[in-house]
Amino acid sequence: MRIPEHGMVSSRARDRMIREQLLSQGINDPRVLAVMRETLRHLFVEEALASRAYGDENLPIGEGQTLSQPYTVARMSQALNLTGPEEVLEIGTGSGYQTAILSKLCHKVYTIERLPTLADTARKRLRRLGFHNVVCRQGDGSLGWPEERQFDRVIITAGTPITPSSLIRQLAPNGVLVAPEGTLSVQNLIRITRLADGNIHQETLEPCCFVPLVGAQGWKDDSP
Repeated sequence: MRIPEHGMVSSRARDRMIREQLLSQGINDPRVLAVMRETLRHLFVEEALASRAYGDENLPIGEGQTLSQPYTVARMSQALNLTGPEEVLEIGTGSGYQTAILSKLCHKVYTIERLPTLADTARKRLRRLGFHNVVCRQGDGSLGWPEERQFDRVIITAGTPITPSSLIRQLAPNGVLVAPEGTLSVQNLIRITRLADGNIHQETLEPCCFVPLVGAQGWKDDSP
């Protein structure tokens, strides 16, 4: 049964999320705050978890994957410095929630999910909810978008031992890439900027912890 968009989850829960989880931790981009406030997060989890959708916690979405806590979604979105006209490549569609947030902040989102069940569910959910500026693919996101092209922004929503070179190559000049990089148990959120002259500038933003990016340029399926 589809979760109702109004009633069970009140606007008060979203207001509290913005106030207690985002503003209090330095999320100050007005566009990000507005989109996080208006996007109905409970529609991106199972009905049994809807009452927890706006809490400060990760939520399971199946296949051993999780939906990141609201702060993490907002922090990564803010770090991309989106102004509206950008095309964004997202690695790891998951439930489609981060995809939905990005789609309201940029011109178009291209998203890849490794796991077929999650990819199919997210594609149908995003279409049903009216997110029409999203192109979904199922495949190995660590290899980048199958067609050779570049993107204004790249976001990796899973922890990688090192940012895949294929994704850096698909970053346009003056483009920004945000990713969790480190070990299987703990990473740092990093931001890579491709300068106009082609050089790469990297900065560390803060510690984080994500499920692993599995693929040819990520962790292997048999990683411990």
